[in-house]
Amino acid sequence: MSPIHDEPCCPDRKKIRSEEERRELMNRLKRIEGQVRGLQRMLDEDTYCPEILTQASAVQAALNGFCRTLLESHLRSCVAGDIRAGRDESIDELMEILKKLMK
Repeated sequence: MSPIHDEPCCPDRKKIRSEEERRELMNRLKRIEGQVRGLQRMLDEDTYCPEILTQASAVQAALNGFCRTLLESHLRSCVAGDIRAGRDESIDELMEILKKLMK
């Protein structure tokens, strides 16, 4: 869905996603949820620390991938549309998001 130049991309601060994008993001989150449950199981089973840390690293990488996918979508749709429409405040919002992601 391409933004119209005089209308913001995400009215009322909600994002309209395609069914494909929603499905891809949801699938990623479900895999991450399964990985986190695996971490809980490992703790319950007194698994050796390095093995838990390796799994935790995989969870972090999966979450980073989710964030990258979501950020790319946001940049290509909302931010690009806002910049074309002269709404530079979108850049400030993006910088705040990047600061949080890069902690």
